[in-house]
Amino acid sequence: MDADNDPPKDSSPSQLAAPGLDETMLTADPVTQFSGWLADAVAAGLPEPNAMVLSTVTAAGQPRARSVLLKSHGLDGFIFYTNRTSAKGQDLAGNPWACLLFPWYALHRQVIIQGPVSPLSERDSEPYFRSRPHGSQLGAWTSRQSSVIGSRAVLDERYAHLAERWPEGTTVPMPSFWGGYQVRHETVEFWQGRANRLHDRLRYRRQGAHWIIERLAP
Repeated sequence: MDADNDPPKDSSPSQLAAPGLDETMLTADPVTQFSGWLADAVAAGLPEPNAMVLSTVTAAGQPRARSVLLKSHGLDGFIFYTNRTSAKGQDLAGNPWACLLFPWYALHRQVIIQGPVSPLSERDSEPYFRSRPHGSQLGAWTSRQSSVIGSRAVLDERYAHLAERWPEGTTVPMPSFWGGYQVRHETVEFWQGRANRLHDRLRYRRQGAHWIIERLAP
C-alpha cells in the first residue's frame, strides 16, 4: 500500500471512488479516530483486524518486522505482549522505539503509529496472561522465542512435559521472561486510498499536550 503502488487489481471501484479523508472528518484525538477505524475493520469482517506489523531496529541498526496482535489501546498508548527474550524484545531493550502498521487492505486503509516503547510491569502484564487459554499459557513457557531449535519434536516434548506439570485446571505461573509492551504514540498517520495514487494521508503529531494535524503528500 505504498504511495507508489497501484491499488490491487481486484480493488472495488466503488471504494476507490468513495469520498476520501478530509481534515474535517477527523476527531481531535488520534486514539478516538483509531478506535473508529478499528471498529470499521471489525464490522467489515476483516480477518484479524487487530493484527499489526511491529517494526524494530537491532543494535546494529538493521530493521526487523513481524506481525503481532494489538491487545488494548487508550490515551496512554498501544499494548501488545510477547516473550522478552525474543528478537523484538532484545531490539526494544537496546532501542526502545517502534513503528506499528495496521494494513486494512480491503478498506484501502492503513494506520501507521510511531513512538517510544516501555515494558509493562509484571503486575500489569499478569491479568492478560491469566485471560489466555491454558494451552497458550503453556506455550509461553514452551517456546524460547527466536532461539534456534533442532526440530519440531523439541517443542512438542517441552509442551508435553509442561502439560504434565501444569494440567488443565491448575494455575500456570506467568514466566518472568514474558510480558507486555506499551507504544506511546508520538505520531499517528491515517492513510486512505484514492484513485490515481492521490491518496489521503493525514498525520497527528504530538506537540506538548496537544496534537497537530498535518496533510502529507501521497
